[in-house]
Amino acid sequence: MNIVDPRLDEYLERLVPERPPVVQEMEALAHKRHFPIVGPQVGRLLHLLARGIGAQHVLECGSGFGYSAWWFATALPEGGRVVMSEGGEENCAQARDFLTRAGVMERIALQHANALDVLERQPGPYDIVFCDIDKRDYPRVYPFLRSRLRPGGLFVCDNMLWFGRVAGPDEDPDTRGVRELTRLLHEDPSFLTTILPVRDGVSVSLKVR
Repeated sequence: MNIVDPRLDEYLERLVPERPPVVQEMEALAHKRHFPIVGPQVGRLLHLLARGIGAQHVLECGSGFGYSAWWFATALPEGGRVVMSEGGEENCAQARDFLTRAGVMERIALQHANALDVLERQPGPYDIVFCDIDKRDYPRVYPFLRSRLRPGGLFVCDNMLWFGRVAGPDEDPDTRGVRELTRLLHEDPSFLTTILPVRDGVSVSLKVR
């Protein structure tokens, strides 16, 4: 299912400013490998959200080879830090290369580890927690949010419309995981949550208390 009409999607894609060559290289690699990245529309949203709340500390759950981390890192002030978590050794090596060449590695703390293990070790508080791990594991991130996010902080999660499957009869583990996290966030009075129909759906949850 196309969440957004392809013609509108192409139009929105053209509105995103041109990225530096190293970021275009990351996009080309993702296309070649069929590797899931957030893409420039969501990347621009992440950058905007980080700047909008004056974020200095960002925690990523599932970082791949550093594409979303670049968007966050370029939004942070001097002294800001993005804590990346990535279990794949090759992805970590590529992230280090890409982000070094992009000139933002001094703002990155790269953790070669499972995102949930990193969450357990990182007490925070963080201004933004971004989630893009295996969808079946989405609900496992939820218990950490209250203690890891500061009041006024944002929890941002990708793929929250999951190619339209959340609205259909699918009951596979990934779809159930996305639905369950959605339910948890919307029922929690500590968060004000909305889902934006950008690309594959991005939820933004403001910690209000």
